[in-house]
Amino acid sequence: MLNRIFQQKDVPREYRTNFMHFYFDIAWFGILSGSAVNFLNVYAARLGASSAQIGFLAAASAVVNLLIAIPTARWLEKQNTNRAIFWSSVFYRLGYALWIPLPWIFGAQGQIWALIGITFLMAIPLTPLGVGFNALFAEAVPTKYRAHVAGTRNVAFAFTYMASSLLSGYILDTVTFPIGYQIVFAIGFFGAAMSSVHLYFIKPIENINPPQTPPEPTPTTQAESTRGISSSLRLDILRGPFQNILVVMLIFHFAHYIPTPVYALFSINELHLTDNHIGIGTALFYFTMFIGSTQLNRVVGKFGHKAITGWGMIGLALYPLLLAISHQVWHFYLVSLVGGFTWAMTGGAYANYMLEHIPAHDRPSHLAWYNMALNAAILSSAFIGPLIANWSGLAYSMVIFGVMRILAGVVVLRWG
Repeated sequence: MLNRIFQQKDVPREYRTNFMHFYFDIAWFGILSGSAVNFLNVYAARLGASSAQIGFLAAASAVVNLLIAIPTARWLEKQNTNRAIFWSSVFYRLGYALWIPLPWIFGAQGQIWALIGITFLMAIPLTPLGVGFNALFAEAVPTKYRAHVAGTRNVAFAFTYMASSLLSGYILDTVTFPIGYQIVFAIGFFGAAMSSVHLYFIKPIENINPPQTPPEPTPTTQAESTRGISSSLRLDILRGPFQNILVVMLIFHFAHYIPTPVYALFSINELHLTDNHIGIGTALFYFTMFIGSTQLNRVVGKFGHKAITGWGMIGLALYPLLLAISHQVWHFYLVSLVGGFTWAMTGGAYANYMLEHIPAHDRPSHLAWYNMALNAAILSSAFIGPLIANWSGLAYSMVIFGVMRILAGVVVLRWG
């Protein structure tokens, strides 16, 4: 029955178990994302957090990732990939449990800074999880099935995200503050724990992709052997063909993340949305993401991952642009419907677009540099986004963010 639900009847039997665990992993992660993660910035805003403090919530994790991504990749190269990813996920997701008792321990500002501190510590195991998961995905999913698996994962994620977002919004509207948020954080922690359980069962499959032979080592002189730092940092990747992909993905992620610290403030201070409104809006977002994801495999097969990534980012510009002219809650719902469909295409394509440019024999180091670009984008956007909002006002900042996304999409299409 599950094989029919997840459209696995045409998938070779030896791949089905891995694929199934990938689907359940993301389904439980959707519960985490639709509950605790979805309402974290909203909770911080209701505690009185400034746009800078909300930016710090994203920046704390990015700082750690930037500092340890390269050493983490070197460590991962020597590890069993699935075991390293599993244990990294366990230690990372234990941090969500620490969110639950904060209202019993601290006042409003104390909770905000505690959340920032916990997020900082959670980033240490998040780094190998972020670097290694794409490597595990590449090791466990053959190239020809990646669009299929990514699309199905999006469907599973969207479904559970919708359900947990609606449930969380209802809880937050009916249960006294802050107890409602403690319940929502507990739901998120349970989803995180179950997601890790399924990561445990995903196994790399040997020879699932055409073999690629690593380049032959060349003799080195004594002078060359002294360049240990350059070798450890794998600076050769920055001089190779992957350099262009890193620059393009840096711009892509910067344009994607720059509105994030501002969304919660805009929703509360400009649109005056309740938690239930936010829950319904995000559920609608993931409803159209659910629908769009069912078509991802077909669309990617016709146009390719690069084109869908670029045009998808241009489509994502509609979300902040339409949000800027919204005044009523039904406007927010309409914007959410549009945003979900465009993210279904973009979110399902960009990782595979990036993986297409990574040699199979050298994934961890390439993914570490990609992770550096991703977190550089998150870190810079966490500060620049609030600065733009403070300078231009919340509504005008949405217009600026939309234009930036259009330009980022053009960069992917033209230079990606």
